[in-house]
Amino acid sequence: MVGSQGVRVRSTAAAVLVVAVGLVAGALALVALLQAELTDDVRQAARARAVEIAAVIDSGRGVPSLAVAERDEQFIQVLDASGGVVAASDNVEDLPAIARPDGDGESRTTTPLDEDEFLVVAVAAQGADGQQTVLVGRALIAVAESTQIVTRLLLVGLPLLLVMAAAATWMAVGRALAPVAAMRAEVEEISSAQLHRRVLLPRGRDEISALAATMNRMLDRLERAQTAQRRFISDASHELRSPVAAIRQHAEVALRYPGRTDQEQFAQTVLVEDVRIQRLVDDLLLLARADEDALRPHRRPVDLDDLVLDEARRLRSTATELRISTAGVAAARLDGDAQGLRRVLRNLGDNAARHARSRVAFDLTHEADAAGRIVLGVEDDGPGVPEAERERVFERFVRLDDARSRPARDAGGSGLGLAIVSELVAVHGGAVTVSRGELGGARFEVSFPAGPTEPSP
Repeated sequence: MVGSQGVRVRSTAAAVLVVAVGLVAGALALVALLQAELTDDVRQAARARAVEIAAVIDSGRGVPSLAVAERDEQFIQVLDASGGVVAASDNVEDLPAIARPDGDGESRTTTPLDEDEFLVVAVAAQGADGQQTVLVGRALIAVAESTQIVTRLLLVGLPLLLVMAAAATWMAVGRALAPVAAMRAEVEEISSAQLHRRVLLPRGRDEISALAATMNRMLDRLERAQTAQRRFISDASHELRSPVAAIRQHAEVALRYPGRTDQEQFAQTVLVEDVRIQRLVDDLLLLARADEDALRPHRRPVDLDDLVLDEARRLRSTATELRISTAGVAAARLDGDAQGLRRVLRNLGDNAARHARSRVAFDLTHEADAAGRIVLGVEDDGPGVPEAERERVFERFVRLDDARSRPARDAGGSGLGLAIVSELVAVHGGAVTVSRGELGGARFEVSFPAGPTEPSP
């Protein structure tokens, strides 16, 4: 829960910080706008009264009555051209000019009426005695009081809003992270012996649900990998047990009956079984490198037709009872690893010879289509591969039922040959498939990209 609490705290802190910045900025803007709006109301009221008085003076009727309703919050003065007071409201009639704004302007000042600030508006008028200026002052106490009230309310309300935002965020993040905590607890209890268990998928289609689905897919992959590893170890142990048991059996017989043992035959048996073990170990190492993505072919231009003909010659020398055909082999060159390609041809050739009744055929073509693929085919006249088994045959340690009933010429395979073919073809960017061939048996077809090189002449 430490990790989820950390996320919860950080999310809450971030949300509170963002909300606080927004609220403070909004509060400052609100106070400023309120103050400006209220001040503008005072300004308009003062200017309206000053314009009214100036209109009467401009009409030549003299100075009208300058009575004020609120003696502590408003005053009126009429000044002559020299700044002397011509007339004034009764609350300031004994006072000199309180403000001297230039022309039709405004100013802020304090007055003997009150310690609060006044906004004074000046409007020019033309009377019978010459140029005059009408001053109307109104107190800004209402603006200050309203602003203070709103400020106090914000000072109290903003912290409450922040507390509410923090509580809401804490609860929301906690509810959102609850499935994560449940998944974490479930995964903590899953061991290598319980990979069948899965994380409960939460409702909805949000990121948490996607995370749970991803974790279940990961557990699926781990379970499949563990199953494959166990099967691989079991099959490898089984394959190694046979040659080891054969060597041990012959050694025990040789030790028990030293005078009756043919040393040359015993050595030959040990050598054959040892070679079998060595090949199996080499195959396992190659597949282990493939699992670790460590197969790195040393690419160079290779005449694939030469390698096919070499493999056909080898089969003719080892499987003398079979007819090996290379009539369909055409010239083709590709960028690849010669040793890996030889291994592909050897495994396909041995597989075909193991199941053939009398014939094995090789063919090689360089297709002239846009892809420019190089297609290698190896087929036999044996029983073939059932359609349902044509994908599984490339898995490791897979030997079909008919493969277990081998001809006498066959010493048996480990079930790794075609798996190695699949891996080596893949690192060359190709693909291998199996189908029924024209000879009636299995046809293994390997397709390689031609690459930048051209077919050899």
